[in-house]
Order: sequence, then structure tokens, then C-alpha cells
Amino acid sequence: MTTKTYRSAGGVVIDGDRLLLLDRPLRREVRLPKGHIDPGETATIAALRETTEESGYGDLEIVADLGSQVVKFNYLGDDYVREEHYYLMRLVSERTIRRTRKDETQFKPIWVFLDEAAARLTFPAEQQFAQRAVDIVRRQQTAQ
Repeated sequence: MTTKTYRSAGGVVIDGDRLLLLDRPLRREVRLPKGHIDPGETATIAALRETTEESGYGDLEIVADLGSQVVKFNYLGDDYVREEHYYLMRLVSERTIRRTRKDETQFKPIWVFLDEAAARLTFPAEQQFAQRAVDIVRRQQTAQ
């Protein structure tokens, strides 16, 4: 059995009272957008790129760093160790980009109310990042 290690980055996109999730019907999962950090790429650039590619929303802005954590899992007989880094993002505009056929097939963007978002996610690690983002936004709204 092989252990594979890699880094990924993604976004928790909040627009008003809603949060962007990705339905992955073929895997029966609901996820946050994220993906591999390519060689020479920073985590912030990768997070913006991956979130745009998977969701189709092309006008995003990073608002806060939500931190990172290490996730270990087994997939098709191989062990993986993945460092996941997430950023709170806001939707600057509804402008979309054309997604690849693969991304269109794999990822169905859905908007859910902030209070429902964490519970809709399949994996606890992503639930924690979503809740962290919601808490930041709630504190900002209260301070205004």
C-alpha cells in the first residue's frame, strides 16, 4: 500500500445569507470547492482557481484565511495525506465562466442558507471550515 501526500486549497464562498456548495451526484457527496495546488502556485491562487473552475463563478475575492488541516483517507487501496487550506471568499458579481465538461458533470453548484450549510456537507473536516466561515460573517454582520 502506498501513501500519497499532496496539498489542496479551496474556498468557502458566501454571498449575503447563502453559501456555495458543490453537489457531486456521481459520488453522492456535497463538498466545498477545492483542488490540488499546482507546482509554483500559492495556496491563495490555487483556491481562487479551483473554486472558479469547479463552481463556474469567475468573480471571487478572498476575505479571510480560514486556516488549514491535515486529512488522512484511503481511496482505491492507497492511503492519502492531504493538507487542505481554505479561504473565506465573497462573490463580487454573478459573472460566470465556461466550465470544462468534466467539471460540469462532476460539480453542480448549489446555494444554501448559512444556517444549513455545514450540515449539508458530507465530510466533517469541510463542515468545520464552513462553520468557521459562517461564524466570521455573523460576527462581521453583528459589528456593523
